[in-house]
Amino acid sequence: MLAGYLTKHGFRVTEAASGDALFRLMKTDPADLVLLDLGLGGEDGLAVATHLKQNWRCGLVFLTGRSDSIDKVVGLEIGADDYVTKPFELRELVARIKAVLRRIAPEPNDGRGDDAPSRLGFAGWTLDVDARRLTDASGSATPLTGGEFDLLLVFARHPGKVLSRDFLLGQTRGREAGPFDRTIDVQVGRLRRKLEADPDDPQIIKSVRGAGYILVAPIV
Repeated sequence: MLAGYLTKHGFRVTEAASGDALFRLMKTDPADLVLLDLGLGGEDGLAVATHLKQNWRCGLVFLTGRSDSIDKVVGLEIGADDYVTKPFELRELVARIKAVLRRIAPEPNDGRGDDAPSRLGFAGWTLDVDARRLTDASGSATPLTGGEFDLLLVFARHPGKVLSRDFLLGQTRGREAGPFDRTIDVQVGRLRRKLEADPDDPQIIKSVRGAGYILVAPIV
């Protein structure tokens, strides 16, 4: 049903009935985005997702019927770009897929004008906007998921400003935060582990109690 609906909306869709089938497909005809049901019969959907993100660069959206928020948090930790909880509206699913594809696609012009800097430096790090690449002071690349890159780019474009979770979620995912939505908190934690010398004592992205987060490092 989903394959037919997505095909009618202009997507080229290939189905895979198992993790192994998915991995074979990715080797021969890699997908731009994988829509993964966590309720795979006899398989651990999170393990499939982990292997996928470790070996291929693609968008990843979870479909889950599980109400436990732990599954969502773990999914985001693995590197999922978004998740949709069953039951869901098909139109919402299409909107989520399109949003992820927009975020992970390279964009020579992001709409900010020709004078927008293509590289943003902070605390010894360099964020290459066009290449969607983060490098350290030695020039070594640090891998980021699509969601992590988008979040870091928002921080880099608003240095020294306290950004609320609703603002960050709206900028990166096009929606507001729900009362128990930990998407931003999880991704900030992932960024800190990659950016900070001591993630438990962050000096680049700081928390502001009751307000959100702030990039305190100046942009150069």
